Formats: sequence, structure tokens, C-alpha cells
Amino acid sequence: MNSREIDAATAQLLQRYGFEDIPFEKLKQQMLRGELGEAQNRITGIVEPPEAGDLQALPPLGSDLRRALTERGQEAMRRGEVAAVILAGGMATRFGGVVKAAVEVLDGKSFLELKLEDVRAVAERADARIPVYLMSSFATDEAIRTMAEPLSTERVPIETFSQFISLRIAPDGALFRDESGALSPHAPGHGDLTFGLRRSGVLEAFRARGGRVLMMSNVDNLTATLDPAIIGAHLEFGAALTAEMAPKEPGDKGGAPARVDGRAQIVEAFRFPEDFDQERIPVFNTNTFVLDAAAIDAEFALTWFAVNKAVDGKPAIQFERLVGELTSFLDSAFLRVERHGPDARFQPIKTPEDMDKERPDIVKALKARGSL
Repeated sequence: MNSREIDAATAQLLQRYGFEDIPFEKLKQQMLRGELGEAQNRITGIVEPPEAGDLQALPPLGSDLRRALTERGQEAMRRGEVAAVILAGGMATRFGGVVKAAVEVLDGKSFLELKLEDVRAVAERADARIPVYLMSSFATDEAIRTMAEPLSTERVPIETFSQFISLRIAPDGALFRDESGALSPHAPGHGDLTFGLRRSGVLEAFRARGGRVLMMSNVDNLTATLDPAIIGAHLEFGAALTAEMAPKEPGDKGGAPARVDGRAQIVEAFRFPEDFDQERIPVFNTNTFVLDAAAIDAEFALTWFAVNKAVDGKPAIQFERLVGELTSFLDSAFLRVERHGPDARFQPIKTPEDMDKERPDIVKALKARGSL
């Protein structure tokens, strides 16, 4: 890439958000040689539905086992072993192009404020100190830091770390420019998680204080709360990663647990072989994970995907990596959770219509958990 093609403001952004750690030129050349693209995204191994023992159900509310898991999770919290990670790098294009975390959802409170209220309530009940780590992006970083600073407390301290940054390219490999002629930076996906935690020093500091477990969720999935029972289940499994799976409903698309050459892992929808019937798998990935801090303190050779986009009506390509692929490297457990009712854990809000539809059930669930 010719540095003369990069204006000063974009160069500053690239330097600040770790562009040097993205193998941009290598990926571009692979794309031009036809080594990256939709055909190459598909898994070539033997792909089969998960086996019966691969998916464990979260015990129901009120059961003895649920209470035991809750106590185990709270004990870990009291020992200072648990933190929450909230993915807050997205822009809400369907809410007027603002920072998604800042969108007001309920009684004047934003997604981020409601997520943090839940962590505070859990910390109070457990009498624990639970840090929160917010993963921002170049597009949201300043806003997230401004929002987080007054919300940080001694019991729930907040730190922000950022995803990386890359540049979109045109199909011919040239740097993509929008209608105004400006370059088009983008965040390379939530697969940046472990890399960003390590680059920022957040993971090292958490482990140095005795931290063992990180619970990751999307900022717009308000019922993916910091449930001590989920932490307890993760510890009971003894896995390096526990991924929450929700029942599929008509129209759902997303990654799902499958066996690839005998190993259970999350396979993104676009990676399944074309002749594989994804409806054979009754659940899909909610993008809520519990992660062992020591296990993720390593370099992972995550796959880079060339993703086709339309920007200002023109074709563009961006390179992304996905956090779910960690399950192909780490011993992973898959936990089936509810989608509706008081124990629901997957009600993401992607559009204003989603907000109107889901708000009553979200309010009921959060009130039942003492998070409102």
C-alpha cells in the first residue's frame, strides 16, 4: 500500500487503532489471487450435527442444581475471579447512525447503562468487585470512554479497550473510496476480542489480580445478563470456553454448533458446506461466551474472511475475523439457554421495531433478576 494514498487524518486513525497488526497487504494479495472469497470460506472437513452430549441445558430456575451453580458462580465472584466484557464497537445505522451503546432503550437509559446496571446488581448481591471491560471500535471509542467514565465505581470499575482497524478495498484491490473520495475504514469483527484484550494490557492486569473468568456479551442483548449460574456452569464443565446456544426460530441465521472432523465447534452459517442442511441443528450461537482468562491469553490463527459489502451503492470488500472460531482452538462447552420467558437470554435489538416488540419481555426478565 502506497502511504501517499493515505491522508493524514486516516493515517492517524490507523496508527492509533493498530492497523500495523492487520496483515492487510497479505490479505489483499490472497484475495486478488482468488484465495479468499465466498468459495474459500466454506469448511472442507467432515461436518456433522452435534452429538447428543455436546449440548447441555441450563438447569431451570428454582431447581436445586440451578441454586448450586448460582452459589458456585457467586463464590468465584467474591474471590475476584470474574469480569464482564461488553462488545460496544457497533454503530446503530438503523437508529440514525449513532453509537449503538448510547441508544436509549428504557426510561431514558441506554443499552450500555442497562448492561452496567445489571453488573452492579449482581456485584451487590454477591458482595463482589466485578470489573467491566468495554470493547469499542475506532468509530465508538471516544463516545464509549466518555459514557463509561462517570459510571465506573469501586465495586464495578470500567475499562475500555478497542478493536483494531482496517481499510475496505475495491474488487480490483485498490483502496475503496466513498462518494466523497474519502477512504473507508472499518473494524475487522469481534474476532479482535482476544487480540485487543492482550494488546491493551487489560487481560494481563486482570489475570495479575487473580482473574480467571470473563463473560462476553453484545451490548444490544440486554437479557444476556451476568448470571452467576452461567459462571457456575462454566466452572462445572471445566472447559476453556462455554458458548450459549438458543433454540432456532423461523428466519434465524447464524453460527451453530457442529462437529468438524469429530471436534465440536461453532460453524458460521456461511461456512457450512452447500449441501449441509443447517436445519438439522436446532440451536444457534447467541454470541454470549464465558472464557477462561488463561486459555485465551495466547495467539490464535483465526481465519480472515473477505466479506462483500455495498458502500454508497458500490461494491467493497473488507476483511473480518470472528470470535466464535475460538471454539475450534479451545476445549468448548455448549450451553442451551432459553429464548423467551423469565429465563430468556437472547433478545437482541437490531432495529426500532425489535425494540418495540421485545421491550415488554426484556423489562419483565430484568425485573425478575433484580437488574431493574
